[in-house]
Amino acid sequence: MRIAVLLAAGVFMGQVPVEASTKTAEAVLETLAVKGRAPKTGYERSQFGPAWSDVDRNGCDTRNDILYRDLTSIVFKSGTRDCVVLSGILVDPYSGEKISFERGQKSSMVVQIDHVVALSNAWQTGAFKLSYDKRLAFANDPMNLLAVKGRLNSQKGDGDAATWLPPRKDIRCAYVAQQIFVKAKYGLWVTPPEKAAMLRILSSCKNIARLKYDS
Repeated sequence: MRIAVLLAAGVFMGQVPVEASTKTAEAVLETLAVKGRAPKTGYERSQFGPAWSDVDRNGCDTRNDILYRDLTSIVFKSGTRDCVVLSGILVDPYSGEKISFERGQKSSMVVQIDHVVALSNAWQTGAFKLSYDKRLAFANDPMNLLAVKGRLNSQKGDGDAATWLPPRKDIRCAYVAQQIFVKAKYGLWVTPPEKAAMLRILSSCKNIARLKYDS
């Protein structure tokens, strides 16, 4: 099953493809189960596989794949077959700030790869029941990944829409819609406060995001 997200107003989260569709984010949200968060018991990063695996077997790890997708003016490390990103420019989707990325000891603090639906949040809303392979796919799914300002990613932590939203208000509709689509793709649920926050954000959107399933 392939999921494509259409984001209007020129805002494209994760450079996902633009396609016609018939299901709105609100409609998809109504298909998600609503429950409280399950216990965090048993959660470890390793439950989602090694960090930044090469799941698509293109020779590059997921982190470099996302840096390549989301940055501009990229310089690659020589001898890596245009895989390891040494430097580039990120226009941070969460703040709108332009950030210079240079690979080094502090690079992971400046630019981080955010899981739009955080791994811990996913674990507590159904991922604990998924197979290891499915969790590995979730952690490396480009649909759920964005290169962002490191400080904002750290600030978000494992927050959901009820506890954290991007400071850039014009991205919030797209951000919430993408969380909904990811949760739908992996059969995760939302909590009552999370759903209420999502509906509040989406109520201000006009066809900001739609979903198309291709089986």
